[in-house]
Amino acid sequence: MEVIDNVSHEPVVGRAPLILGGHDFHSITEAVARPAERATPLAWWFFFLPSLAMLGLLGLSVAWLVWEGIGIWGLNQPVGWAFDITNFVFWIGIGHAGTLISAVLFLFRQKWRTSINRAAEAMTIFAVMCALLFPGIHIGRPWLAYWMAPLPNQMGTWPGFRSPLLWDFFAVSTYGTVSALFWYVGLIPDLATLRDRATTKIRRYAYGFFALGWRGSARNWQHYEMAYLILAGIATPLVLSVHSIVSMDFAVAQLPGWHTTIFPPYFVAGAIFSGFAMVVTLMVITRKALGLEHILTAFHFDRMARIMLLTGSIVGYAYAMEFFIAWFSRNPYEQFTFINRAFGPYWWAYWTMITCNVLSPQVFWFKRARTSIVIHFIVSIFVNIGMWFERFVIIVTSLHRDFLPSSWGMFYPTIWDVMLLIGSFGLFFTMFCLFVRFLPVVAAAEVKSVLPAADPHHAGGRHATPAIAGRLAPEGAR
Repeated sequence: MEVIDNVSHEPVVGRAPLILGGHDFHSITEAVARPAERATPLAWWFFFLPSLAMLGLLGLSVAWLVWEGIGIWGLNQPVGWAFDITNFVFWIGIGHAGTLISAVLFLFRQKWRTSINRAAEAMTIFAVMCALLFPGIHIGRPWLAYWMAPLPNQMGTWPGFRSPLLWDFFAVSTYGTVSALFWYVGLIPDLATLRDRATTKIRRYAYGFFALGWRGSARNWQHYEMAYLILAGIATPLVLSVHSIVSMDFAVAQLPGWHTTIFPPYFVAGAIFSGFAMVVTLMVITRKALGLEHILTAFHFDRMARIMLLTGSIVGYAYAMEFFIAWFSRNPYEQFTFINRAFGPYWWAYWTMITCNVLSPQVFWFKRARTSIVIHFIVSIFVNIGMWFERFVIIVTSLHRDFLPSSWGMFYPTIWDVMLLIGSFGLFFTMFCLFVRFLPVVAAAEVKSVLPAADPHHAGGRHATPAIAGRLAPEGAR
């Protein structure tokens, strides 16, 4: 069990610094820029090539879907939604942690976010890309997907504004646009750093084009900080709104198991839970592959574990409340639906969900588990699996046995369903590998702000005594 403990309270000078290893401004720049400047390491190909192969499965399955139609999936009557919407809701949930870490924690001045916010924001963009794929292809005629938008046309027709599909269109496209802007604005100072360090013309022009003429002047920083603050203020309510609206896809239906008012807060908590799990999965691999152990420390994983423990407990409470509400309503259809979830034909999916989402995060009550990178990685994988099954359970178990026993039926995924699911992971990991290879995975400009030397009252950096340096550390590091 690997334990790197910098989360203990030091009795004299407060908490240990957020960044370990005695880094200064220059060494932070070197550590962050090195992965984008050095020759492609063998470990990167080890992750990139399998991801590219999975992306090929996505292209093949979508091409066959367009040619043949959605009959290639295992959908039937009564299960008209299955893997497609399950994948859509899963990927939207994954995208939540990025905006939460970047915007909400920024507004609350939580400086531990600086080591992980860049990768979390990138994860959000790639997860939204995966999510947007599914509403487009599940309508059967993806070349007419623009009909979901309220565009003027010669037929004088409009999309159904009472349809949750249209709500999804507005919610997800707004969330994706704001998240992409937020990510790009945060990248500008680091792009300028890569431009100034570039050794070839192509790299200098490429990074220089996207750096938008950044020179690091006081005026540049003033405009940057104002733009970043405004975008954080816009993005924060989107964290709550986007998955609340996705939950309405189900809550506005009359189907037992879907028609419930607990869905909006339940979905938001579950989205943050699954998003943080994916951030942990990516960060564990990234810090090891890029040698960023001194920047992504046990302190950051400890804080993420606490949030996962909180949101996982909220999700467990929501599972229990669904059963209570079904019992309290005295509605026989509602009661049957939840008994059927736990003990019906899909009992294995339900108990997989409970084991992964409710039981596995409870290990984070113990400090030794919160500071163990191995346990973090294992639990994050469990939670990723469990949260996908949560969406599968909600959708399929409610549909396959509804009001009339004569209409009951089972859903069995086809090879194309499975390929589409694997392919969406291929798209996600391929984009993340390209991001790690060509862009700074850590926000160097923000990490420098939490170093003791960034404090104007700092007593001389490495020349100060450890006691003085610790006492004068930035507020967020104590």
